Amino acid sequence: MLAMEWEEIGRVNHYYSKISVAIIELSAALKVGERIKIAGPKTEVEQTVKSMQVDHRNIDEARPGDLVGLKVQDKVRQGDIVYKQA
Repeated sequence: MLAMEWEEIGRVNHYYSKISVAIIELSAALKVGERIKIAGPKTEVEQTVKSMQVDHRNIDEARPGDLVGLKVQDKVRQGDIVYKQA
C-alpha cells in the first residue's frame, strides 16, 4: 500500500474553542472537499474540508495568503501546520 503524500499549505493562526473553528493562514490553495491534516506537538487531526469562510462568507476555494475559517473536529493550536493530501 502506498503511503499518503501530504503537502504543507498553511498554519493555524487562531483557534476558537467554543465553536471549534480554526483560522488558517494559507500558503497554498485549498478547496472544499479536499482532505487535510493539522499537526503539531500535541495535535493530530485529519478531516475533509466541508466548508470554509473568508470574512464570514462561505467560499468553495481559497488562495495563498487568505485567512480562512474552518470548522475542525478536534482541538488544534496556534502554530500547528496544515497539510493537504497531494
